[in-house]
Amino acid sequence: MAKLIFLVAPLLVLVNVFNSHAGFAPNLIVDIAKIVIDNYCSPEKLAGMKEAIKAAGSNTEVLNIPDAETLANVLSAGVQTTVSDPRLMVSYEPNYVPVVAPKMPPLPPDQVIAILQTSIKLDILEGNIGYLRIDHILGEEVADKFGPLLLDLVWNKILPTSALIFDLRYTSSGDISGIPYIVSYFTDSESPIHIDTVYDRPSNTSTKLFSISALLGERYNITKPLVILTSKNTKGIAEDVAYCLQNLERATIVGEKTAGGSVKVDKIKVGDTDFYVTVPTAKSINPITGSTWEVTGVTPDVEVNAEDALATAIKILNLRAQVPAIIKGSAALIADNYAFEDIGADVAEKLKGLLANGEYSKVVSMDGLEVQLSADLKTLSGDKSLKTTSNTPALPPMDYSPEMLIELIKVSFQTDIYENNIGYLRFDMFGDFEEVKAIAQIIVEHVWNKVVHTDALIVDLRNNIGGPTTAIAGFCSYFFDADKQIVLDKLYDRPSRTTTELRTLPELTGSRYGSKKSLIMLTSRATAGAAEEFVYIMKKLGRAMIVGETTAGASHPPKTFAVGETGIFLGIPTVHSDTAAGPAWEGAGVAPHIPVPADAALETAKSIFNKHFAGQK
Repeated sequence: MAKLIFLVAPLLVLVNVFNSHAGFAPNLIVDIAKIVIDNYCSPEKLAGMKEAIKAAGSNTEVLNIPDAETLANVLSAGVQTTVSDPRLMVSYEPNYVPVVAPKMPPLPPDQVIAILQTSIKLDILEGNIGYLRIDHILGEEVADKFGPLLLDLVWNKILPTSALIFDLRYTSSGDISGIPYIVSYFTDSESPIHIDTVYDRPSNTSTKLFSISALLGERYNITKPLVILTSKNTKGIAEDVAYCLQNLERATIVGEKTAGGSVKVDKIKVGDTDFYVTVPTAKSINPITGSTWEVTGVTPDVEVNAEDALATAIKILNLRAQVPAIIKGSAALIADNYAFEDIGADVAEKLKGLLANGEYSKVVSMDGLEVQLSADLKTLSGDKSLKTTSNTPALPPMDYSPEMLIELIKVSFQTDIYENNIGYLRFDMFGDFEEVKAIAQIIVEHVWNKVVHTDALIVDLRNNIGGPTTAIAGFCSYFFDADKQIVLDKLYDRPSRTTTELRTLPELTGSRYGSKKSLIMLTSRATAGAAEEFVYIMKKLGRAMIVGETTAGASHPPKTFAVGETGIFLGIPTVHSDTAAGPAWEGAGVAPHIPVPADAALETAKSIFNKHFAGQK
């Protein structure tokens, strides 16, 4: 009751504005409300209206507005506010003449052909891309009558194309019976698909629309890309077509959000007055989404201005034409170069399987393709380092002065001396051997010499994200004696099919820490790549105690490969550590001897050393 006082409250505000010399029939509001109740497509939104009609109709004051158009506007505002539907309108139109769609008279074939050629535009664009524009959705009657002509003049010219752009930017009218025909020509014929349900309020019936199994002519192959262009002028039945094909995942929508029209809107005369009620009498419910495009419109997959939609669609389709070569090229590179041969072969086959299953058929941009490809490679391999990458050239070496180098090194390393002469060393990335070699003396003087004479050392790698592994052998060597060379690891390089032994170096810059003094290494889930290789070696050889969290389980630094001339680049790990005694650290990470949260690792390590030294006193 309170809700439907819309037929009273909005008018009471205006009662005192108008004189009450002439009024309208007392049952006007009742008649309008009854039309809405009997014809509005969503009767569930009108609960309680019947009870409110009596109250509204008995209030004669609200009918004392002498101006019919003003009264109609006020009634419209009240109805729209209450039902929350801008399509409901009350109008005063004494000169209104109902529009009756003219029936097409019998025409000679040449005139029919001329009409069809004018109303339907088609073209074959570069790259064998078809273009089809229809400004009115033809219904079942026209399709049955002129089907053979439509096939010859339009459809058979579209069928051989490799992809299709279906332009609905100018389509604002159509027949609902045409929806199953259009959708069917772009979907599979194996079994009927429930594509829409239309509820008609006056007859209180629901009609399910299904795709058609038997069609005149051939269907457009479902493997061929379909792009639909839309604009804010795309309205009504055209919106239904776009919404169906979008949610069947058969088409990509490019352009503007559509008008948000209706399946069917009727203008109904109020009794013997000159008032009319415009009311949506039918509604569409999509069986996939359980929702509708009406009022809200169809949101495009790629939103651009209508005038840019065609160029954008062509760009998308040109990209999709490259996708098979990109995916197959990526698969071949992985199969030939990924560090673990069996995994690489498996990933390559599954990647081609995704392509065959249409997983890349909805790509709309190169960036989107790279993101999807990277995600798939990570899922298939479990390796976060196997992914698309950029081919950014290395920066030229900087010409640092000695003073600048010293300051840079001080910033890159952190050192400290704790109680009981416990040293602390932190660095967050490994450098390339040749780069480190050139400044080794500076590092020794300003970093290493501060901790080398401690009685125990904590090496903090909790924030070390890796880097090149070329300096690993050299850094490891500082923690072993010089009297014999030790094999630290055996690295297998997949592209060359060779194994290289990683050994300690006989000569170093500065003093060694040696193999006798205690060493604890701190790790976290962020510890990755080269840092993991370092931790793995020191743990495997029993040289260090590991405290913290299991490391990231990354890989040796990937190499960059170009996927043909496509502009896509892959980062592929090509080297793996020795697996003769079982899996190394790649994928699984290095588990600590003493697992503790990363933020507690330093205090835990200090406590271990302090207890050790206290026991010696």
